Amino acid sequence: MSSLAAMVRFENVGMRYGRGPEVLRDISLSLEPGSFHFLTGPSGAGKTTLLRLIYMAQRPSRGLISLFGKDLSGLARRELTPLRRRIGIVFQDFRLIPHLSAFDNVALPLRVAGTPESKLRGNVRELLEWVGLADKLDARPPTLSGGEQQRIAIARAVVGRPSLLIADEPTGNVDDAMAVRLLHLFEQMNKLGTTLVIATHNAGLAAQSGRPVLHLENGELMRAPIPAARVAAS
Repeated sequence: MSSLAAMVRFENVGMRYGRGPEVLRDISLSLEPGSFHFLTGPSGAGKTTLLRLIYMAQRPSRGLISLFGKDLSGLARRELTPLRRRIGIVFQDFRLIPHLSAFDNVALPLRVAGTPESKLRGNVRELLEWVGLADKLDARPPTLSGGEQQRIAIARAVVGRPSLLIADEPTGNVDDAMAVRLLHLFEQMNKLGTTLVIATHNAGLAAQSGRPVLHLENGELMRAPIPAARVAAS
């Protein structure tokens, strides 16, 4: 598959911090538009670093990365901004704005994009209802549990229907029932054309999904077989 056809493409990418050893070594992958992959591996394997390279928070120490068919090494900083706007990100530490309500945190990407208030209100309310927080519209993040903050962060990441969704442990602070519900939300987004990369320690959830798994061990990437089980999207 050509680099122009790939949503995300890594060619022999290596990443190190300072003069330390490489955290990632010789990573090569090509993710098609509309694909859905889980990223697994033990703590310290480099999952978060790999995600940070995908959403352009860092540049690699070596190798080439292309995103949406564009070679990132040849782009100026100002040229990265429109690419970033096509990406939804669920951070492991949530990164909610503490003085804004749950509603306003989720609405933020739509407001930045210039969506009229009359159009965004229904979308935001629907998503908060989907993640079980319809009664928390006016609550501010410091008053919510870790699991509730996690669900707000997910709603914020998906509300703009991004071309690419990157999620770092999006079900790490919720119970199994909510994890399955969130998986269905990701499945629905994927059906609408969003490409997803979901990092998780929850091997059972990845197995339930039936989606292909990218597995990191000691900074090296291995493609695990597609699990046999598959959760039907509701």
